[in-house]
Amino acid sequence: MIRLKILWPGKTTDPELRSLQDRYLKKINMRAKCELIETKEARGISEKYPERILEIEAVHLEKHLKDDFIVCLSDQGKELRSKEFARFLDKTSARTGKIITIVVGGFLGIGNVILSKADYLLSLSKMTYSHELCRVMLLEQLYRALSIIQRSQYAK
Repeated sequence: MIRLKILWPGKTTDPELRSLQDRYLKKINMRAKCELIETKEARGISEKYPERILEIEAVHLEKHLKDDFIVCLSDQGKELRSKEFARFLDKTSARTGKIITIVVGGFLGIGNVILSKADYLLSLSKMTYSHELCRVMLLEQLYRALSIIQRSQYAK
């Protein structure tokens, strides 16, 4: 059985996106064990200091990176079609037996200290989206992938 952990700094503040996030998390948890951890985000620091923000967020993300298979969302990552993503999750879980931890960055992305720990870099698109929208897009793709793996009907 695939075990998932999703990490990101801060809570999703947009109520519509939060509602979609919660909806997909419920659907995912009917198909696999999935834990969402919203870590502490850097607050009160000017965007003039992006490295400091990334460093603070990395410290809080890093606390939850155990001996997992770590996937980081990155614009430098590999783009996969939905069926390829499903195969990736299924084979990675079977091969490693580890929890697959997916790290989504905050508004500045993910710090290098976390990226250097990644076993895999994944890109959702070549386009840029808000970090909160990326969260929903990732959850939708996880639900779709689990449906593909389990050969279940995916409600379109």
